[in-house]
Amino acid sequence: MPHPDLEKIHHDVTAWYAANARELPWRGAAADPWAVMVSEFMLQQTPVVRVRPVWEAWMERWPTPAALAAEPVAEAVRAWGRLGYPRRALRLHAAAVVITDVHGGKVPGTEAELLALPGVGTYTAAAIACFAFKVPTVVVDTNIRRVHARLIRGRALPEQNQNAAELALAARLLPAAGEGDNAGTALANDWNIAVMELGALVCTARSPRCEDCPVVNQCAWIAAGRPEPHYKPKGQPWHGTDRQLRGAMMAVLRHSAAPVPRGDLLGAPDLAVAAGEPRIAVSARQGDAAHEAWVTLHALDAPAEQSERVLASLLADGLAQHSPDGISLPH
Repeated sequence: MPHPDLEKIHHDVTAWYAANARELPWRGAAADPWAVMVSEFMLQQTPVVRVRPVWEAWMERWPTPAALAAEPVAEAVRAWGRLGYPRRALRLHAAAVVITDVHGGKVPGTEAELLALPGVGTYTAAAIACFAFKVPTVVVDTNIRRVHARLIRGRALPEQNQNAAELALAARLLPAAGEGDNAGTALANDWNIAVMELGALVCTARSPRCEDCPVVNQCAWIAAGRPEPHYKPKGQPWHGTDRQLRGAMMAVLRHSAAPVPRGDLLGAPDLAVAAGEPRIAVSARQGDAAHEAWVTLHALDAPAEQSERVLASLLADGLAQHSPDGISLPH
């Protein structure tokens, strides 16, 4: 492994961030720990451009954990909208309940306490501790791993799955933060967010803008001649998958004020009728969003076996519930 000038790298990357960082509401001085926590849940596997409007609406409606905890969990799932991976909404609601009941309505500030919350894993705990409470801890997401892989290891991409060696490298690269050393602590925190931003804006996975990189002259990948990845990344399929069908079913449930008959959701032709009128016609009277959701679901024309499997998975995950009246979001 090369021996980079870490002091210069720390300076160059954090200086670049100070001049080029995006102005995001959860980074502002007014953003409290709850605002940061909501952003971290939403940003998991979801780009900023999709998260921002949902985050803003969420924070306006639920500015505190107690405000969210007081609402039925169905409202959290409904407000999650089309961000994807809606189990995050269930877990965020559950975390809000614990914060309200156990922590007096305040997001806890240590990684250990954060890890005890529903839906909070190692990365999320570290990110909240670092960005909300200025704890100088190691934060490692996909963007950070990619920058480290190129800058230090000379590889085009990080490993397919995060491993101990990558975590050890991230710990070694973190600027030292001595006890009572406010400047060192601030640099450690600035480093985490700066590397993350560099990976999001410049050192991207497919088309890195190396000419705009503040450490291009110190990059091991550039020095090695930009070698190809040591594996071929596999994109996630979408069309025809269970994930696509899950999203379509969830959209119908989010826009339905009343439970949906099971047969309607499964697309059974002989059951897709309400009071003698096709469900599509009923949804058209309920508004554009509801109608679009029904049209999208039935346009998939999913096999019966797949529809049954997907509905069963939604019920098992707690994203839907069954009652004598039909299927609905969880209460």
